[in-house]
Amino acid sequence: MNALLDLLIRLFPRAFRRQFGADLHEQVRVDLGRAERRGRWPALAFTVWTGLDLIRSAVAERLRPTWVGAHATSERVTTGGERTMTMGGWTRDLLYATRALRRAPGFTAAVVVTLGLAVGANAGIFSVISAVLLDPLPFEEPDRLVYIAASAPGSDFPDEFPVSMEFYVQYAEQATLLDGLATFNSFTATLRVGDRIERVRMSMPTHTLFETLGAEPILGRLPEPEDGEDVAVISYALWTTWFGSDPDVIGKAYEAINLPRTIIGVMRPDFRFPNDGVLLWIPSEVPTEIVPGRFGRRLVGRLAPGAEPEDLATQLQTLASRLPERFGGSAAYARLIEQHRPVVRPLREELLGHVSGPLWVLMGSVALVLLIACANVANLFLVRTESRRRDLAVRRAMGAGRGLLIRTQMAEAVLLAAWGGALGVVLAWVGTPLLLRFAPTIPRGDSVAVEAPTLLFALGLSALAAIVCGLAPAVRASAPSLDRLRDAGRGHTRRRSWGRDGLVVAQTALALVLLVGSGLLVRSFVKLRSVDPGYDTEDIFTFQIAPESEGLSDGPEYARFHTDFMERVASLPGVESVGVVGELPLDEGVRGGRFVTEDRQADEDEGVLLNYTWSGGDYFSTMGIEVRLGRAFRAADTETDLGNALVSETAANLLWPDQDPIGRRLRRERSEEWATVVGVVEDVKQYNFRDAAEPLVYLPLVGPTPESWTVASPGYVVKTARAEQIAPEVRALVREVAPSAPMYAVHTMASLQADSMHRLSFTMLTLALASGLALLMGAIGLYGVLSYVVALRTQEIGVRMALGARAGEVRRMVVARGARIVAFGIVLGLFMAAAATRALGALLFATQPLDGITFLGTAIVLGGVGLLASYVPARRASSLDPAACLRAE
Repeated sequence: MNALLDLLIRLFPRAFRRQFGADLHEQVRVDLGRAERRGRWPALAFTVWTGLDLIRSAVAERLRPTWVGAHATSERVTTGGERTMTMGGWTRDLLYATRALRRAPGFTAAVVVTLGLAVGANAGIFSVISAVLLDPLPFEEPDRLVYIAASAPGSDFPDEFPVSMEFYVQYAEQATLLDGLATFNSFTATLRVGDRIERVRMSMPTHTLFETLGAEPILGRLPEPEDGEDVAVISYALWTTWFGSDPDVIGKAYEAINLPRTIIGVMRPDFRFPNDGVLLWIPSEVPTEIVPGRFGRRLVGRLAPGAEPEDLATQLQTLASRLPERFGGSAAYARLIEQHRPVVRPLREELLGHVSGPLWVLMGSVALVLLIACANVANLFLVRTESRRRDLAVRRAMGAGRGLLIRTQMAEAVLLAAWGGALGVVLAWVGTPLLLRFAPTIPRGDSVAVEAPTLLFALGLSALAAIVCGLAPAVRASAPSLDRLRDAGRGHTRRRSWGRDGLVVAQTALALVLLVGSGLLVRSFVKLRSVDPGYDTEDIFTFQIAPESEGLSDGPEYARFHTDFMERVASLPGVESVGVVGELPLDEGVRGGRFVTEDRQADEDEGVLLNYTWSGGDYFSTMGIEVRLGRAFRAADTETDLGNALVSETAANLLWPDQDPIGRRLRRERSEEWATVVGVVEDVKQYNFRDAAEPLVYLPLVGPTPESWTVASPGYVVKTARAEQIAPEVRALVREVAPSAPMYAVHTMASLQADSMHRLSFTMLTLALASGLALLMGAIGLYGVLSYVVALRTQEIGVRMALGARAGEVRRMVVARGARIVAFGIVLGLFMAAAATRALGALLFATQPLDGITFLGTAIVLGGVGLLASYVPARRASSLDPAACLRAE
């Protein structure tokens, strides 16, 4: 082998052999000895690959020399032999680093994959945050736009609620700190274009909306006051999908909300207000006679130049206090105005605030993964520089400056970080669409793309990773120390291990932060899943139809249509029962109003604020809502004018505390029609499983008179084991009985339940994946450090075992070292987690950010993984042959 090695080295240029020939010969001999100790086949593989690599390197050195002496004429050599930082020098260093990394494929692959995963995760989340949160709203001077609502501390109103029309009129006419004001809303209604009839999302804002937002159409014009409610502006998405981008659509009328509306404009692609789903805007008129107190108007305003939201809130408070004087109203309304406090906040916060928290949590979690990856890679670099200490010492002894040595090693870090960054960009490009597919609905989600900002972000992360991972090991390895020549090949003890241990401690601490956050979300999800909403969610199919286009004119006709159709649906195979409700839980919000009872009617202003909806058929039995007192609705309650009602338990307690509500009467304020309570049902969670159940009154599909109320599009609920498959059969029935009535909002209650928890479950799963990756990286880092320590202390271990140390003692020695590192990391991580988990407060349910069980459980899990990672190298150390250890160099 020596003769072959001498022959291969002679292939290198003479100047190269003079400088590095002896060192190269010695290094190959030492590496071959290590390979031989691993077995015959590793030695043979080492010989083949090393021979090929020497031939390739010799050819490369003859074609493009890289050693210092070969370029003395092209490089200025400073005192001590250090080259200046020239572009040519960096190029040669990168070429040399490329060849060196090719000779270490395992190290190269581990670093590139580790950094690629971390950079890819960060780039993917950043692309979402950039498009959703960082890009400005697509309006003129968006920072001047504010959302305006109301609050009334001390009242029975919600903490925040929309205003009523008199607020809009007062603010629009007298608020000097506003340059524009508009109302807006969002709802679903029927749109008919030729033979195509569908239920789509619309908005009926005041005509001032577009001027307030500073939006211009891409085609046509915007509404004007004289247009009234007979015109419509459509979205770019509706124009391209329903009308094929036909410019002649301007001036044509189509039926929307049962009336013809003339299309006068098409908005730009990025105009999606108040949310992405709105396809059509119909301007609404301010009523000539305003009834104060009919809340439900959402306001958007534009601040005057130089005005601040706090100043506007103060002015609006003064203007609101004058409303009773101008518009009148009841004594209760006057008291509410006294309690009223305006809510003014940036429009961006209103539109995007519900997604900003989870997105920043995800960004923070993947940032921690990047830090853990950098710590892992830095540890790998430390191990690599330790394995090259003899070569570096020789170079230092021969006059290479410290800066040259640092630059040579940093070239490897730069290359690895660049390759890892490139892999990360590819992973982000592939993974971001998958992330959005499984994520809950995100505003402006369709504009998310891996574009220039993401590429620059990935480039910055790669540069940062190169510095973090490579600089400290390079500086440490380049320190002048001739002891390395003397110590080369000898066993080592604990010398200079604090750097590697410290990195593992940091990895462990960061991994624990992610584990604790993931554990808190898991506990919240489990508790949320165990909440009893007051109804069943399994084996229930739901849908809605809009039969108003069938010519139904009053309440009884609507009631008969839905009653007959329920019978048709109930006849389908496998259907157990069918019911309808005005607003389906987890899908729609119910209406609210004040109700008075017979014993309180003397002071009608003291009515109780309750929610109300309509129901019919076997709604309560189908949904599994228990009737606690009395009875549920019967067919006669819907088909006749009995005027009965059901109330929830909370509503009964508010209306008749400590009394039997059966047989008592109630009515909505400003109504002359009384309803008799025939039953009390259990409370239900209408909006989500997080909030407490609100008081609810159920009314029949039709009231005592034809004009009492109509329910155009109730939600159907169908109890069947075929909930996932029955939709085509129901759709066929709809086409049969109401050909022009669109069927929409097709769900199962199980899917609505999952959707209501989607934000929590998605954040939980993403954080769990991040924490799992962090845990794996931390375990690998600890395993790598202890494995390297065992390799360095081979002779020491051999001496201990030769002097009588038992295998168990050696295992305990190595495991104890790992346990100390993990313990330090856990203690540090607990303090870091205590500070970091407060950011999860809005996502948690029935779980405190400092939940002791979660902190203790995750610490135990991490400790167990750390001990397992410590045991593997400990077992290998205890199985070493003392004689072989003493012979090892």
